[in-house]
Amino acid sequence: MSRPESWGRYPRATPASVTRLSDRCSALPPTALPRLVYGNGRSYGDVCLNDGGAVLLARGLDRFIAFDPVTGVLRAESGVLLSEVLDLVVPRGWFLAVTPGTRFVTLGGAVANDVHGKNHHRAGTFGCHVRAFELVRSDGRRRECSPTQAPDWFAATIGGLGLTGLITWVEIQLSPIPGPWIQAESRRFGDLATFFQLSEAADQTDEFTVAWVDCAARGASLGRGILLKGSFAPALVGRGNPPKTHGRLHVPVTPPFSLVNRLSLIAFNALYYRQPEGAGLTHYAPFFYPLDAIGHWNRIYGPKGFLQYQCVLPPAAAESALRELLARIARSAEGSFLAVLKRFGERLSPGLLSFPRPGVTIALDFPSKGQATLRLLDTLDAMVVEAGGALYPAKDARMSAAMFRRSFPALERFLAFVDPEFSSGFWRRIR
Repeated sequence: MSRPESWGRYPRATPASVTRLSDRCSALPPTALPRLVYGNGRSYGDVCLNDGGAVLLARGLDRFIAFDPVTGVLRAESGVLLSEVLDLVVPRGWFLAVTPGTRFVTLGGAVANDVHGKNHHRAGTFGCHVRAFELVRSDGRRRECSPTQAPDWFAATIGGLGLTGLITWVEIQLSPIPGPWIQAESRRFGDLATFFQLSEAADQTDEFTVAWVDCAARGASLGRGILLKGSFAPALVGRGNPPKTHGRLHVPVTPPFSLVNRLSLIAFNALYYRQPEGAGLTHYAPFFYPLDAIGHWNRIYGPKGFLQYQCVLPPAAAESALRELLARIARSAEGSFLAVLKRFGERLSPGLLSFPRPGVTIALDFPSKGQATLRLLDTLDAMVVEAGGALYPAKDARMSAAMFRRSFPALERFLAFVDPEFSSGFWRRIR
């Protein structure tokens, strides 16, 4: 492959060596450089980058090891994509217990970043459904980790940002489903207070909830958006073949400048907000993975890429802090049309550095405009700190060491499990 890059395409990094892994039983390739495992490059910042170091490409670890269609327990190598898991298990009546907003994530990456989805209020994080995995250290030691076997290594590696070693295989518990169809409903809300009312009610009735919010709206419309909710529908017959959602559209080249700007943002948000509300059946693919239908959509941000910013705000401060964050973004010359808002539930992850915790999370994409963008995000950091919130490392490209420590109070415990020969651009930046 070409030079490994993150999905945000910012920052850029050039590793000194790139090695493709293909045999989970082999020793790690020797090197005097700091190592990092690279899955499918769907992290947004520099948590998957290793400038000047050795990068180990894990996509070659792409074999299924075992699957029990009766119990829904699946074991596969760490380079297997979630999309490949779904292709295998959905026809057999199973689904991922937790899935992020793209299915082109590796199993190892899902563990290392302890990804979350639209059902956190019921299912928690991906790590809550990991039964076991094998961890290979740079000294050659291998550990099978589970909640009962090497549980401290299990906790350190879930959400451990790939720093505890190479995950060779992962065993997960799937969830039973009646079929691939979702009974979905979208509902418009006119302000932030209404979002909280609708979201709280939806969490009680539906398996999956998420909202889009208009970051350009101001005044009485501040925080307006659309709530999407749904649950798997009963088994249905004769609904046709699943839609093809990858490669249907494609951004073939990177434009010389970002196509996301103030004018396009305002126009898109106004149009999107006015789309018809409604309820009906939809296949799981467009419900969970709408952007997977557009190949290389990250190219629309131009050659400088973009920065994603995701924070979580505790329940007591969530509404007031969100109001301040959105007002500050609306006043800026920056903006995001990919603004995702949802509530996290009470279920805690087993991971020491897991990001999700009770509260409300918002994720936003900002075209990279140099210092202007960085200053805005620093301002947002201060608001998050004041509210007692945290930032998500898998989406980060610029948080400070102090912000990271505030976000993850278990950091000191985690340090004992870091492989001394593993590192990343993110890890060096926040250390």
